[in-house]
Amino acid sequence: QVQLVESGGGLVQPGGSLRLSCAASGLIFSIYTMGWYRQAPGKQRELVASITSVGSTNYADSVKGRFTISRDNAKKTVYLQMNTLKPEDTAVYYCNVPTISGSWGQGTQVTVSS
Repeated sequence: QVQLVESGGGLVQPGGSLRLSCAASGLIFSIYTMGWYRQAPGKQRELVASITSVGSTNYADSVKGRFTISRDNAKKTVYLQMNTLKPEDTAVYYCNVPTISGSWGQGTQVTVSS
């Protein structure tokens, strides 16, 4: 089965940076689009960024210019570099394989607060 393990979250002050990692197993990683999502308490889960098998990227308007998604197929890992963090970025961040049902990881908490 597909397993995704997120890491790299934590507490950071506004304007700071974090780099999230998602390690994948149980799939031919290189052929799949990967996505980063987030969910804040009381809000719906939303797509933050995605990257295709050939490296094409898409970002939510709220994070364009601040976040960068990338992948390392040899390491079967997808990353999310988050810069200039804002309090409204506070959420649990998840990675996912959109075309594989039920592939969500356990998530990693990101808290942006002074």
